[in-house]
Amino acid sequence: MYSVVGVRFKKAGKVYYFDPSDLPVERDNSVIVETARGIEYGKVVIGKKNVQDDDVVLPLKKVIRIADHLDAKLVEDNKSAAKEAFATCQNKIKDHQLKMKLVDVEYTFDRNKIIFYFTAEGRVDFRELVKDLASIFRTRIELRQIGVRDEAKMLGGIGPCGRILCCSSFLGDFEPVSIKMAKDQNLSLNPTKISGLCGRLMCCLKYEHDNYESAKDDVPRVGREVITSYGNGRVVALNMSERTAKVQLFDLSKVMDLPFDDVVEQ
Repeated sequence: MYSVVGVRFKKAGKVYYFDPSDLPVERDNSVIVETARGIEYGKVVIGKKNVQDDDVVLPLKKVIRIADHLDAKLVEDNKSAAKEAFATCQNKIKDHQLKMKLVDVEYTFDRNKIIFYFTAEGRVDFRELVKDLASIFRTRIELRQIGVRDEAKMLGGIGPCGRILCCSSFLGDFEPVSIKMAKDQNLSLNPTKISGLCGRLMCCLKYEHDNYESAKDDVPRVGREVITSYGNGRVVALNMSERTAKVQLFDLSKVMDLPFDDVVEQ
């Protein structure tokens, strides 16, 4: 067992475990920790707790200290500097005529590195761009190509539902989403109806999928002949959220919405 705290470095970012040692670290504290990228500033989103050995990546790095107002000011200064670096990089991309779209720029807390996030349709030879940026900023430069889902997470926006994108507001990790999930939920397979701003299948298709999967064995199947209190018929559609089946009744020559309890397969 390990005593850990969960730290997040970005809004809706992944949570990483760190060893709090003897520090009085509590939830919502800002802390300074050592990461693979160097010294970083993060927020404690999970208070001290014990976890199994399999739940941590060893060696478990320690919380260096609880952050103070000077650390918070440095973070804000880094954000301001990142905006200037973004404009500079945009101009250099134009100068080199590179087919890439700059999405975001980030300074590490100790300013030991600047990370430029971009999207592109294929591979991009940005070696000369890196040389130019290194000569301007006099620090380590990293250009990181990301996918369209990561771009949407960074930029944010409003989804088709009218709410802020899940990925930019609370989703820490992307989970696989398939067209089968839309089929199981009887949703329209029109790409414009089930795709998010990123152009990929909407993450929310995953939310109710497990319930649909677990309910499959307990509900009548589409196309099967059934017995109901109104007579025999055939299931033509299911409404899982309302737990009703749309049944074409043979004797009454009409379609009725009936609860699952009143629909029994022959």
